[in-house]
Amino acid sequence: MCSCKSGGTSRHLAILSIFASLKKLTMRLIFAFVAIAIIVMLGFSMGACKSSAPATFCDTGCMRDTIKYTEESHPLRPYVYISARNCQPDSLIWSYEGMGVNRKLDFMDLTGASLHLDKKYARCVFKDTSYAWLLFNDCIGGRGYYFKIPFNKTMSLGRSNRAINGFDPKFSVADNLVSYIDPGNIFIEDMTTGKKAMMTFGKDIQPDYGTIHNSIDSVNITPTKIWARVKIENEWKDLEKKVELK
Repeated sequence: MCSCKSGGTSRHLAILSIFASLKKLTMRLIFAFVAIAIIVMLGFSMGACKSSAPATFCDTGCMRDTIKYTEESHPLRPYVYISARNCQPDSLIWSYEGMGVNRKLDFMDLTGASLHLDKKYARCVFKDTSYAWLLFNDCIGGRGYYFKIPFNKTMSLGRSNRAINGFDPKFSVADNLVSYIDPGNIFIEDMTTGKKAMMTFGKDIQPDYGTIHNSIDSVNITPTKIWARVKIENEWKDLEKKVELK
């Protein structure tokens, strides 16, 4: 009888041990499934945040110092300055020695939007004391701009927020040219002579100028040729035209 009791107890203990092991295994599986679910949810959340964030074209760090351009080779030393405030471009200032006054305009009034500026993605080209071209891209999204800045106090400033600038690695534009687009055409202008040329897309491509690569993948522009890969009716097409600046 003692032997039977001992055997029953052993079997009972063995069964309890099996149940305990199964319970531990079940808990581990539950914890594993919960951990996997959390990781998946975090992955979707991070992916959603990443997709909704605007693309960064260049350094969006704080702009603290005035960006200064001066034509040192000219005896009147014309200059263009971009002052900074609250980490962003604040004012456009330009003049030359003997002009007697600084011309000054609010930068955001000219661009129509606040933006981040990196001096590595901006440049200025002077045409003696007639005017200066300022080309730059917004560091958030990469939208291209240009200003044609006259030194004559009676002339108004020219500007575009549809510029195709060579700062973009997919846009090759000759150094002496400024390029810009409208819904159906691409235009170029020699910054020193004022001579112009253009190429039509043949269709209104309805571009979003803030995300230009959705409509224009790349360009290669010289004084004698305009080439562009353009999305026309949801199909990418390579367009090319030999041009003469006139």
